[in-house]
Amino acid sequence: MHSYDEPVYLISVVASMLNIHPQTLRQYEREGLVEPARTQGRMRLYSQRDIDRMKLILRLTRQMGVNLAGVDIILQLKEQIDEMQKEIDALREELSNVNRNGAVQKGKALVRKNSYDIIIFEE
Repeated sequence: MHSYDEPVYLISVVASMLNIHPQTLRQYEREGLVEPARTQGRMRLYSQRDIDRMKLILRLTRQMGVNLAGVDIILQLKEQIDEMQKEIDALREELSNVNRNGAVQKGKALVRKNSYDIIIFEE
């Protein structure tokens, strides 16, 4: 079994899986929507993550009528949201640790008012 990010699928296999022409995959690469790995011989190899990303691209273009420029913007916004969600999760974990330990780490402040907490981080 291969990991989610391991590039193992050739362009012909991916095109067959997604029922699209290999040229479509090349176009997605030219547009910067997907970046397959390359072998020493410059053959494209796609991971399961790449395939899932292309499924999203196909859903946006075919079912929702979004052009490739719009898809690019949507994917960039999705990546920003994912990064922000990771940051929120990390802050929630830190807040949970503060609440469990009852102490605030050096250089940080915690203010409690009724039902909400405010954490101020110093740079």
